[in-house]
Amino acid sequence: MKSRHREPAMSNPSPEFATPLTFPVVHVQPEWIDYNGHLNVAYYLLAFDKGVDRLLAHIVLGLDHIQREQTSYFTLEAHINYIREVSEGDPLRVSCQLLDRDHKRIHYFMHMHHDTDGFLAATSEQIGMHIDMKSRRSTPFPEAVQNRVDALMEAHGAMPVPDHAGSRIGIRRQQEV
Repeated sequence: MKSRHREPAMSNPSPEFATPLTFPVVHVQPEWIDYNGHLNVAYYLLAFDKGVDRLLAHIVLGLDHIQREQTSYFTLEAHINYIREVSEGDPLRVSCQLLDRDHKRIHYFMHMHHDTDGFLAATSEQIGMHIDMKSRRSTPFPEAVQNRVDALMEAHGAMPVPDHAGSRIGIRRQQEV
């Protein structure tokens, strides 16, 4: 059984580190629809990736940092749970909760909700690493980034771990009686 222990939260977290972070709405584009008439699996990842870009900008690892510092962020692992279908034109809102971090990695969980109907459409759990683009190897976060990551973790530390976090893939078998 996975531990649900969390770090204590700040007494008054800054609104800048809202729990969870919520990103602007993305609308399902016509070209994202597959032959089944719903959002294709690849475009769920695209919508989540737009949320990752917002997260990285929030912790000052955005495009300007990449160009200036010659470091970047690589996703190491991603898991998506497809919960409910969405269709062309549907407004999707992605939110993000930081689950863990160290000196060069972040582990986060995202929820994708239909913005007007409110239902949960999908979730994604991801882990990524800070990379030196010259050596193509991992490198510690700069102090300013680490400070923002730590502040975000402090703000998100008291939040409950999402239901799908840490799930394994596999066929679940019921016990026979």
